[in-house]
Amino acid sequence: MRTTDVLVVGAGFSGSVVAERMAAAGRKVLVMDRRDHIGGNAYDELDSRGILIHRYGPHIFHTNSKEVFDYLSRFTGWRPYEHRVLAQVDGQLLPIPINLDTVNRLYGLSLDEEGLKAYFEKVRDKRDEIKTSEDVIVNTVGWDLYRKFYQGYTRKQWGLDPSQLFASVASRVPVRTNRDDRYFTDTYQAMPAEGYTAMFARMLESPRITLALGEDFRETREKVKARHIVYTGPIDEYFDCCFGKLPYRSLTFEHEQRPGVERFQAVGTVNYPNDHAYTRITEFKHLTGQIHPDTAIVREYPQASGDPYYPIPRPENDALYKKYRELSEKEKGVSFVGRLAQYRYYNMDQVVGAALSTARGILEGIA
Repeated sequence: MRTTDVLVVGAGFSGSVVAERMAAAGRKVLVMDRRDHIGGNAYDELDSRGILIHRYGPHIFHTNSKEVFDYLSRFTGWRPYEHRVLAQVDGQLLPIPINLDTVNRLYGLSLDEEGLKAYFEKVRDKRDEIKTSEDVIVNTVGWDLYRKFYQGYTRKQWGLDPSQLFASVASRVPVRTNRDDRYFTDTYQAMPAEGYTAMFARMLESPRITLALGEDFRETREKVKARHIVYTGPIDEYFDCCFGKLPYRSLTFEHEQRPGVERFQAVGTVNYPNDHAYTRITEFKHLTGQIHPDTAIVREYPQASGDPYYPIPRPENDALYKKYRELSEKEKGVSFVGRLAQYRYYNMDQVVGAALSTARGILEGIA
């Protein structure tokens, strides 16, 4: 039997932030993860040619929260980076989110900002009530742009039509009437200068933190005695799926080295909404700024089974999650935090913010 003040299940963003805060407050912490490394899905590593890659797909940090950015800055320097994405549509590579250049190049027009606003007003299919992702897009840009840029991509990514998903999914990708081609417009946009794994290592380097990697909480939970548990895994698994499994979307990654190729594509990510089985290709050197004569890319293939990556935001899934949340609220001495534990499509900065808030609450309860 191992004893600790706090048992943290999961060594990704949520778990690492809470563990660091607990250790900084003088608590003894055990961090357990079924994988053999820290960092969760943000884990990065050098491939066989020495190129820094993200094993579980690209992670681009951005936030408007000074608190979150300042907190993470304790553990890493930053490389300024503004992510840009192109979408292959009708034989062209066009900016996404949709902007003035997207529409002009796609249709051979020469609109200005006011002209584009008028164009959107003409082609939009006005919806009195915005409930689904389809509503969001067709209400803004009409059916043709919706079909070219959104519908096919969404069907691949989620295995569902946009009409079956909450409006919040499409709302993550704005539509612009100017020429701003940045994917994000947050105040803070940067990548950890030495990579995510190095950042996590610094977060977890306290002598008060013990790592138990390659251990599954479900198999060892009876062998650890803790004053408090912080659980960051799938909430349905914690309760042995007693109400049934929560649906998650998974991914497989096809990593490829390109020897002798310095640049594979013009921007960090290219989306393929209507072609191929994969959704996008990312070239890591854009993200990291690494100088290397070779390059490395990854193709992403969404799938229904496998490791859980994305909670699927639709009404029936939310209703099922609420049953598990009600159980979690009765679970004394356990905090549930993170994308999987809270069944929310969080960005990384939102996960960090939630973890900081959770840590404060725990310290107030066990001080």
